[in-house]
Amino acid sequence: MSIREGYRIRLGSFKKQQQQQQQQQQVAQAQEELRSSSPRVLEPLCSASSHMASRSGSPKKRNETLRLIVITFCGVALGFFIGIFFTRFGLTYRLGNDFLRAQDIQLNDPAASSPSRHPRGTEGLPLGIIVPETDLYQRRLWGNPSEDLPSSPSKYLVTFTVGIKQKEIVNKAVAKFPKEWTILLFHYDGVTDDWDDLEWSKTAIHISAKKQTKWWYAKRFLHPDVVAPYDYIFIWDEDLDVENFDGEKYIHLVRKYGLEISQPALEPDKGLTWQMTKRRGDVEVHKTTEERPGWCTNPLLPPCAGFVEIMAPVFSKKAWRCVWHMIQNDLVHGWGLDFSMRRCVEPAHEKIGVVDSQYIKHQVVPSLGQQGEASDGKQPWEGVRERCRFEWKIFSDRIEAAEAHGAGSQVSKQLPEVVIIS
Repeated sequence: MSIREGYRIRLGSFKKQQQQQQQQQQVAQAQEELRSSSPRVLEPLCSASSHMASRSGSPKKRNETLRLIVITFCGVALGFFIGIFFTRFGLTYRLGNDFLRAQDIQLNDPAASSPSRHPRGTEGLPLGIIVPETDLYQRRLWGNPSEDLPSSPSKYLVTFTVGIKQKEIVNKAVAKFPKEWTILLFHYDGVTDDWDDLEWSKTAIHISAKKQTKWWYAKRFLHPDVVAPYDYIFIWDEDLDVENFDGEKYIHLVRKYGLEISQPALEPDKGLTWQMTKRRGDVEVHKTTEERPGWCTNPLLPPCAGFVEIMAPVFSKKAWRCVWHMIQNDLVHGWGLDFSMRRCVEPAHEKIGVVDSQYIKHQVVPSLGQQGEASDGKQPWEGVRERCRFEWKIFSDRIEAAEAHGAGSQVSKQLPEVVIIS
């Protein structure tokens, strides 16, 4: 071998060593840059990749392509972890602040209950003076307004639509609720003063409009922004025997079983239309039932599940906000609501149920039916019954039409014949 050839071999080996060192320095520099600008969780990942690259193949294969693969892999991982970091902490921070601001709204503090933006028609007002919700708490005419209410105002609203003839029945029913709860009477006969001999009536709220139903009253006086302070709202008929019922125990069971819409079970001696509302003696609460053949198109749909009647329903304020919007202004009897209230909770077959251990009896007093007018040889109650059925048909048609133009859930179109009971 000549001197020139030996020199050429040593020179080639030296250049290869220089190239190898440069590649290692470039990889190390890339790792250092990633460590300085990324979470520490990337360090073992990139180190493992580099180590794997340094051991794979002969020195001839550790070329520019491999270096780019390593850097690209680490860059993708860096972007992934940065995305998780900002999504988790940045978005949570913003949502957390909005949630806390919403929770700070207190109905008794007008300054705190201001909305974050102007309700329609209030653009000329400063936000700090706007109070978007109200309540049914009664206030004094004197003293400091901040001292009008107890430290813990009532969280439960009980309403009855009444006539004076059922005064004793209603009196017994009211006695089953704690005196701190808010009692509201809707008077369909216009008689209010004759209730004043009852002690609780002196602090109850009385609203009177002759020959109107409870759903007419509910649509106009129980707006969700009016009853917002109440966790649960009872909307009951006047002819209920409550001997085996206790209001506080009922609420305990409703909370225990997560019921958003509920009713007490009915003793099956009379006034029973649906199997769903029939009392069972072996459970505290039931949410499904078996109906007569052909009455249920789906075991998880009304009247086999997701169903309570309209004589004694109890709503959480969240469910009531939805149900209130479904009540039609011109359909005053509420027929059809019971089949559609399932649309307001999800899943309905879990959050709608009947409380068996706190049960009532329906006394089937046709008092509201007698508020109708006789015509064409028909009794007053017959005209009321026809109106109820007619309203059900109208409501069903409106639901179907609304679904055809929207994204509502499907409703059973085959509804069984019902005999009016009041």
